[in-house]
Amino acid sequence: MLINLSDVLSDQHKTVDETVRLEMEEIRLKSGTYPIVSKEPVHVSVEHIRGKELLVKAETRLTVIIPCDRCLEDVRQEFVLNCTKHVDVGLSDAELTEELDESNFIDGYHLDVDKLLYNEILSGWPTKVLCREDCKGLCRICGQNLNAGSCDCEDPGLDPRMSVVRDLFKNFKEV
Repeated sequence: MLINLSDVLSDQHKTVDETVRLEMEEIRLKSGTYPIVSKEPVHVSVEHIRGKELLVKAETRLTVIIPCDRCLEDVRQEFVLNCTKHVDVGLSDAELTEELDESNFIDGYHLDVDKLLYNEILSGWPTKVLCREDCKGLCRICGQNLNAGSCDCEDPGLDPRMSVVRDLFKNFKEV
């Protein structure tokens, strides 16, 4: 969704205060595509600070389906987004100072709400997603979800590379 910023950047410096629909239906990352299963309207306000500096605020809530890192079951991950960005639309990204935020979500006189929120979702993306804390994962042999039940596969136990250590302990016990 694009919001026109010409009123804020004009001499009148009118504040934009709108509630808009999030158009994004999925999150695309290198690791995969994750569907957005629920989303609330986005409340956006943009106010003039000085010169071409703006204060952009956006808040919404959405839920994304991400597979569990152990068993691959779908996990509903909620994102509560409440961001505030201080941008200067008169500067290039190379000229930004530490107190100003990157403004790749503003193009000319338009604020791209989806791009702004996408950046916020990326910064809050979980490093590990589990369906539950004690998730048992998948059987390494047959792929059975071990949370749903056991399988008849022989438990390989230790990593085969550790068999030398196992044999040493076995010999140690016999002595």
